[in-house]
Amino acid sequence: MHVLKQKPVILYTVLLSFFLTFLLLAELTGSKLFFAFGFTMTMGVIPFPVTFIITDLLNEYYGRKVVRATTFLGMIMIGFAYLLIVVDIQIPASPESPIDDVSFERVFANSGLVILGSIIAYMIGQMIDLHTFHFLRKKTAGKHIWLRATGSTIISQLIDSYVVIFIALGKYHPVSKLIAIANTNFLYKMGVAILITPLLYAIHIYIDRYLGENLKQQMFRSAMEEEGLESTIQPG
Repeated sequence: MHVLKQKPVILYTVLLSFFLTFLLLAELTGSKLFFAFGFTMTMGVIPFPVTFIITDLLNEYYGRKVVRATTFLGMIMIGFAYLLIVVDIQIPASPESPIDDVSFERVFANSGLVILGSIIAYMIGQMIDLHTFHFLRKKTAGKHIWLRATGSTIISQLIDSYVVIFIALGKYHPVSKLIAIANTNFLYKMGVAILITPLLYAIHIYIDRYLGENLKQQMFRSAMEEEGLESTIQPG
């Protein structure tokens, strides 16, 4: 019984660790642009879509309150990262440092703009993702996880992609270029959300096996009851 009580805590700790790691990497690397298949994208598009998949998993097993708390925790960590960057930029590099002040500021000052934009976009995107997931879950009576996970991610990423790009890169590029980058980022994220749906199911199956049937049903019922749905609805 003691082990069973620990499993939800261990699972949340693992998911939270992945969530914060991918989130912060997306913020710190987001100022770098790269070309792929003839399009310009930000480096942050590689890790960032994973954060929405993780929050969908958290929503599935823990409900909206846990996702909301995790979202605010992520925002706080982004804020701390931004403050640390501001402080670090003010500290002069020593003569022995392999990275001088100009290089350090060139990279991380831009990351600071990405982080600032992401704090705004992140909160908007995650709240949209959360409520869209809840809406689709209610409409499908708890079934078709692919629909609520992919649908909520695509809608939230549509908002996030444009807000981040305009705030983070607005002073460096004309509006037409910003729209082009945002369009590409969104199309990429939408493609990733669709392509990793099988991975979502694989993770879902692994978590179900880890929790065991009784604990899985207990957590699922708790999440469903929080949303005002019938506890007899089966996960799927």
